[in-house]
Amino acid sequence: MAHSRARHNPADGKAPVRRAALAVAVVFLLVGVLGFVPGVTSDYSDLRFAGHDSEARLLGLFQVSVLHNIVHLLFGVAGLVLARSVAGARTFLVGGGAIYLVLWLYGLVIDHDSAANFIPVNTADNWLHLGLGIGMIALGVLTTRRRR
Repeated sequence: MAHSRARHNPADGKAPVRRAALAVAVVFLLVGVLGFVPGVTSDYSDLRFAGHDSEARLLGLFQVSVLHNIVHLLFGVAGLVLARSVAGARTFLVGGGAIYLVLWLYGLVIDHDSAANFIPVNTADNWLHLGLGIGMIALGVLTTRRRR
């Protein structure tokens, strides 16, 4: 039985794709912020603006730099803005997923110890990018599928 003074659920009435895009955007914002938190990011003193020589690792696993963290924050902000409409949310998820698949391919072909690794990425990042790409595209497609 609902109480008349129950709090409003902000997800009520939102299309599933909008809720999914919002959740993904919030995760990107959180990851972007955590990349700047010593302790959550190991070897924080080795955090560089960009380049393969940034030895800081988010959760001790994913190689990050200031640029990498800023990209996560910007991606999160873009997701928040695009999640305001069904079309925008789908674009964020499917388009963002495609971007992450391209980033995964980029991480596979570059030499991780070269100047081409300016973001930077490591093997753990590559696997994460593959999962993000597939997951985001799947969310964008499956949450906008028409039911018969």
